[in-house]
Amino acid sequence: MDPFLYQYAIGGSVFLMGMLYAWRQGYVGFSGAALRNLLISVGGLGFLLILQGYMQYAPMTTAKAVAYKGTKVPPLGHSLTYLIMVGYFVIILVIGTFFGKNQKSTKDFFFGGQRFSWWLIGFSLIATTIGSHSFVKYSKVAYKYGLASSQTYLNDWFWIPLVLFGWLPILYFSRITSIPEYFERRFNPLTRKVVTYLLLLYLVGYVGVNLFTMGKALEILLGWHVLMAAFVVASVSAVYVTFGGQTSVIMTDLFQGVMLLACGLLIVYLGAEYLGGLKGLWEHLPRDHRMAFANFNKDPSYHSVGIFWQDAMANSAMFYFLNQGILMRFMAARSVKDSRKSMIAMLLILMPIAAVVVASGGWVAKALVHAGYLPTGIKPAEAFFIASRFLSTPVVFGLIMAALTAALMSTVDSLITAIAAIVVNDIYKPAHPEASEPQLLKVARISSISITMIGVALVPVFMMFDSVYSAHGAFTAAITPPLVVALLFGVFWRRYTTAAAIATMVGGMFFVILSVFFPAIISPFAHGVPMAKIGNGWLEGARQYKFMRAFFGLGVSALIGVLVTYMSQPKPLDTIRGLVWGTIPDAIKHYKGSAGLEQESEWAQATASCGEVEVIDKDTDLPLLTVSRELADELQAAKGDLLYVSDPRWWLGGLRSGHGLLTQVDEELEGNIVVLSPHLDEIITRPSQKDVRVKKFYGA
Repeated sequence: MDPFLYQYAIGGSVFLMGMLYAWRQGYVGFSGAALRNLLISVGGLGFLLILQGYMQYAPMTTAKAVAYKGTKVPPLGHSLTYLIMVGYFVIILVIGTFFGKNQKSTKDFFFGGQRFSWWLIGFSLIATTIGSHSFVKYSKVAYKYGLASSQTYLNDWFWIPLVLFGWLPILYFSRITSIPEYFERRFNPLTRKVVTYLLLLYLVGYVGVNLFTMGKALEILLGWHVLMAAFVVASVSAVYVTFGGQTSVIMTDLFQGVMLLACGLLIVYLGAEYLGGLKGLWEHLPRDHRMAFANFNKDPSYHSVGIFWQDAMANSAMFYFLNQGILMRFMAARSVKDSRKSMIAMLLILMPIAAVVVASGGWVAKALVHAGYLPTGIKPAEAFFIASRFLSTPVVFGLIMAALTAALMSTVDSLITAIAAIVVNDIYKPAHPEASEPQLLKVARISSISITMIGVALVPVFMMFDSVYSAHGAFTAAITPPLVVALLFGVFWRRYTTAAAIATMVGGMFFVILSVFFPAIISPFAHGVPMAKIGNGWLEGARQYKFMRAFFGLGVSALIGVLVTYMSQPKPLDTIRGLVWGTIPDAIKHYKGSAGLEQESEWAQATASCGEVEVIDKDTDLPLLTVSRELADELQAAKGDLLYVSDPRWWLGGLRSGHGLLTQVDEELEGNIVVLSPHLDEIITRPSQKDVRVKKFYGA
C-alpha cells in the first residue's frame, strides 16, 4: 500500500471531522474571521500535502557515490567544548532563577499568570517539542532512513481543527488546573482518580525516557555512565523549575528554542558548504533518503504505517489533548486567540524547520558518507556527533553541543512542572482542601525534586531497548491509546458516559498490557507488519509490534467506549455545559463570571496607579480593577469585563502584565487611568514608568 495515500486518507478524515465541528460552531465559514480560519486550516494542510508529495514522488538527481577518501575525523572531546557546555549550564540557571521571581500562587507557578504573548509561547513550545530525545533519536533514524525519520513533525496538522476550535477554548475557559480535573467535571471523581494515575504513569515514564536519552548522549560525548549523566543534567533542570515554575520554563525554553533552531540549521549550512552548496548536500543523499515516508510495512524495526499510528495519531493526540506540560503552556497565553496563534505558528512555520533541525546530523552525515568524506562504518547513534565535530571547530562544536544540552533539558523541565501540577491539584489538594497557597507551592517544589529522582531511577528500564527511538515509540504506543480515546470521546461525543470513560481507560489498558505478554493478539491489527525477533525476557513482548500496539490500543479502547456508552445512561447536557463541544459560551461565562464572546478590543494607552488593598474576586480568582470613565469608554468596557494590563514594551512578550476584573468605573478620575491591585502593580509597573497598555477580552 502507498504510505503517502494511506496517511492522508486516514489523517485527512480526522481533519475533515474537526472542520465539521468547527463549521457547526461558526469558527469556519465563508466570511470574516470564519473565512480566515478556513483558509488557514485548509491552506496549512495543503502546503504540507504538497511538500510531502513532492518529496515522495518527484524525480530527483542523485550524485554518484564516492569511496571513502580517508579524511581524518577529529576526536569528539576538547577542553573548549566542555568549557562552553559548562557556561551554557550556568546561563540556563541564571535565566531560570531570574525570571522565576514573583511566584506567589500556584497559578503563577503552573501557568505563569496566563499573561504571555503568542510568539513567546510558540518558541517555548518548539523547545519542548524538540525535546531531549529529538537530536539523538531522529539523527540516528535519519542516518538509516533519511528525511522520513522526522516527517511526523509535519503530521500534527491533521489535529489542528479539533484542537483549535474544540479542545483549546474548553481547556482555557474552564479554568481547569489539570487534565484529571477536567475528567472529574465531565464525568465523576472516580474517573479523575483513574486518569490521575494513568497520566502520572505516562509523564513519569516520559521523564525516564528523556533522562535515558540524556545518559546515552553524554555517554557518547563525555564517556560518563548513563545514570550519572542523566542525574547531573536532570538536577540542573530541577533547580530552576523548583525555583520559578512555569515562568522559568517558558523563559529558559525561549532561549533554548532559539539555540536549537540556530544550531540545527548551522549543521545544515556547514554540511552544504563542505559539499559545494545545498544542491551538493541534497544530491549526495540517496533518493530513498529524500522520501517523506519509508516502507509501508516491510521492516519490523521501522515502517511508515506503524510510525503513523504511534506518532501522528496516538502520540500527537496525547501531545495536544492530554500532555499536561504542553497544555499548561497553551493556558499560560494571555488569551485563547494567542494560544491559537502560537499553535499555528509552531505547526506551520517552526515545525517544518524543526523537522530539518532534529534530523540534520543524521542526513548530513549520510551525505558526507555518500560523498566519501566519512567512513561507511560509523554507528548511526553517533552520526549526529561525528558529523557536527567533522564540520566544525571545537568552539562551534561546543555551541552545537550546548544546543543539544538545550534539547536534553527543555522537555524535562515541562514534564516536571506538569507532574507537579497533577500531584498538587489532583492528589494533595483534594486531600487537604484548606491548604494555603504557600503550602501548595511548597508541595509543588518538593514534587519537582522528587519527580526528577524517580525519573533517574527509571532509566535502567528503558535501557533494555536498542535505541532511544524504539524506547520512546514502544512506551508511547503502550500508554497513550486509552487516555486519548477517553478524552476525545469526552469532548466531542456528548452522549459518552461516565461508565464508558472508566471502561475505556481500564479495559483499554488491560488489553494493551495483555498484548505485551501475548503480542500475537496484535497481529490482526498489524497491517502485515512481520513479527520481529525478540528475546525471552518477561517484558520482551513490549518490543514486538512496538509501533502497531498504538493502533491495537486505539481500536480496542474505542470499541469498549462505544459499546459501554450505548449500555449506560449519559449525563444531561445542562450538567456538562462548557465542557463539551458546542458549549463554548457557557465556558466563557464560567471564565469571566458573565456572558461574553471570543473577541477582544484594540489596545488603549493608560496610566496606572496602585490601589491600597489587594481584593480578589472569589469566583474567578482575579484581582479587581477600577478605571476612569474615559478609559472605560475607549474600551467600551463595563463592570464585570475582563481587562488585560501590560507594560507598553511588546517585545517583553507579556512578562510584565496581568489580568483583572473591572469592578468600578470612577467618574472622578481624569484621563485614561487604571487602578491596579498591589500585586499587579508590582508585576507590571516600575517606579519611573507608570504608562501601560490595556485591552478588553471577551466582551458581550
